[in-house]
Amino acid sequence: MEYMPTQKYFDINQPDVSRNFSKILFDMIDKKTDDYEQIIILCIGTDRCTGDSFGPLVGYKLSNIFNENVAIYGTLDEPVHAKNLEKNIQHIYDNYSKPLVVAIDACLGSMEHIGFLTIVDGPIKPGIGVNKELPEIGDISITGIVNFSGFMEFMVLQNTRLSLVMKMAELTANGIRSAIWRRNLHNKSALLV
Repeated sequence: MEYMPTQKYFDINQPDVSRNFSKILFDMIDKKTDDYEQIIILCIGTDRCTGDSFGPLVGYKLSNIFNENVAIYGTLDEPVHAKNLEKNIQHIYDNYSKPLVVAIDACLGSMEHIGFLTIVDGPIKPGIGVNKELPEIGDISITGIVNFSGFMEFMVLQNTRLSLVMKMAELTANGIRSAIWRRNLHNKSALLV
């Protein structure tokens, strides 16, 4: 029987969502502490489509993280999308010895989950909502459910509210920043013992 990772949902309109999101992400990263040397944040999407700009916006908001053990791929200036995803994945595994890849992408979902973030302890399959065949990637995956699926997916992504995508990207970037800060603090504490 194939292992199906548990998906955790976070409603961005709930009061404690930022703290809860960050804690779950930290726990997932911390659980893998012996398996990696660097954290790679891979933000997938394009700035040419409002709904699909979630990943590049997160990358843009994280691009000023200065940490020797963290690298960001996929920003507004240099997006990682369907045409260059495989090249970027190859680059990551060629240049980092033991990377922990946190993959981030927009997705379409049910009406009641629009505005939710998800975290999965496992890979993401980018492009599935718009019928693109792209490689799975990520040891941990974060998705932002930006709109509903089921009908004319390209048009739905194109007509997604930018305010929703911005709010989701801000919360995601802050949660990642907090989880990395906690991870660094945890590592320093362990060294002092």
